Amino acid sequence: MTPPRLVPELVCSDIARSLAFYMGVLGFTIAFQREEDRFVYLEREGAELMLEQPLGRSFVAAELQHPYGRGVNFEIEVSDVDRLHEAVIASNATVYLPMEEKWYRRDDVQLGNRQFIVQDQDGYLLRFFQDLGTRPA
Repeated sequence: MTPPRLVPELVCSDIARSLAFYMGVLGFTIAFQREEDRFVYLEREGAELMLEQPLGRSFVAAELQHPYGRGVNFEIEVSDVDRLHEAVIASNATVYLPMEEKWYRRDDVQLGNRQFIVQDQDGYLLRFFQDLGTRPA
């Protein structure tokens, strides 16, 4: 398997709390971690991301202020978006965008997504979707 060419690394304020959410609610699993660095590499159905609670050296351009995820959302394809949405609702997580079916134009076709956005505890927006296929524009 070819490793991904882009893997976001999200700074979090509490790695244990973030892991409980990303694993317990969103269904990510640990690919590997460095507990001494408060770092974890997560995977879910081929989507990969890293979480880090800064400990000394960190790669941030300015002082962190909540919400950390200003200006970005991460689109993550899943095989059963309705089941994941139910888990998110049951967890009382912040649903930023309710479940919807949305069609996006690409040239002469439309690409369909069944999607919702959840906000994690540090303010990152995670847009989970299931592919609905294409149709003429």
